[in-house]
Amino acid sequence: MKRLFSLWAIAAASAFHVAAADAPTFKVSEFTFRQPAKWEKVQTASSMRKAQFKVNDADKKTFAEVVFFHFGPGDGGGVQANVQRWFNQFQGPRDKIGAKSEEQTIGGHKVTFVQAEGTYMSGMPGGVATPQPNSALRGAIVESDQGAVFVKMTGPAALVKAAEGDFRKMVESALK
Repeated sequence: MKRLFSLWAIAAASAFHVAAADAPTFKVSEFTFRQPAKWEKVQTASSMRKAQFKVNDADKKTFAEVVFFHFGPGDGGGVQANVQRWFNQFQGPRDKIGAKSEEQTIGGHKVTFVQAEGTYMSGMPGGVATPQPNSALRGAIVESDQGAVFVKMTGPAALVKAAEGDFRKMVESALK
């Protein structure tokens, strides 16, 4: 029985690795990312967006949006300016929105992971902002000589939190 379970565990792990290896990929700047299985690739809403995905809830009634930006070397603003801008898209002070940022080095690239939660002010910079209560943000800024890649997931807090593991794995997939 123990041997049978061990064989089953090896087969399951192998199937997982094959499934992960077979996942669709997409390129932003020099990075090739693996698309999470449950995420839906959608047409980008503007030329500034290099890739865009929809993360649906189980009933497909609500969704989170994942957007990739890349502006080239020296463009797009600095890391801290973008982190602050993302936090400023929420109503309230940083401590009330659970604003956090964390720097890591993965595969030789500096990555800043960002999170916040509360009332998200959706809309284009300088335009009309629409309050979206009970929202969350998970972001990543991957630094590179070819310019930073900015990855931002926003949507209903419960859905964003549920998709956080896939978000991190996707970012890390391009750096290893």
